Amino acid sequence: MILPSALQAFGLFIATNIDDIIVLSLFFARGAGRSGTTTRILAGQYLGFAGILAAAVLVSLGAGAFLPEEAIPYFGLIPLALGLWAAWQAWRDGDDDDDEAKVAGKSVAAWTVAAVTFANGGDNIGVYVPVFLNVGPAATAAYCVVFLILVAALVVLAKFVATRPGINEVLERWEHVLFPIVLIGLGIVILWGGGAFGL
Repeated sequence: MILPSALQAFGLFIATNIDDIIVLSLFFARGAGRSGTTTRILAGQYLGFAGILAAAVLVSLGAGAFLPEEAIPYFGLIPLALGLWAAWQAWRDGDDDDDEAKVAGKSVAAWTVAAVTFANGGDNIGVYVPVFLNVGPAATAAYCVVFLILVAALVVLAKFVATRPGINEVLERWEHVLFPIVLIGLGIVILWGGGAFGL
């Protein structure tokens, strides 16, 4: 019973989180050259994903009032706001020719990664809840354990992608443009796809 649940959890995690590789790779590019970047990204990814799991488990246990389904699309406001902030910072620092100052200005906070992860996980919650409702507590626990193990694997994979020759040069050169574009786009997709504000 546990092994099939673990295998199903593996497939479900891959299907619902493969898009995170792009966002996490941009976080790695943003924090390139700063000590502790990997630790902060890993911590943020775990915090955000723990929030996703907690919400999915609570809703599946009948705490629907805690997180009404119609509230999920509004999570898109989080990456939208962070993307607009990053765009403003990139525009403000655009005239700075000092490479050391630019590197010093790059930072990745765990809370930012956590917020983007949680906001991007609205669809995950929508997928996980019916699964958790249809399996027993032991299988739900197995899913959660597998998911939490795979979070670390996802971060390692994103770091691997972000540091490949060719890719890392592109990310390093264009991160200041790609990072806000991806976050703003992600926010709009979440808001639009969920019908927030009557969209």
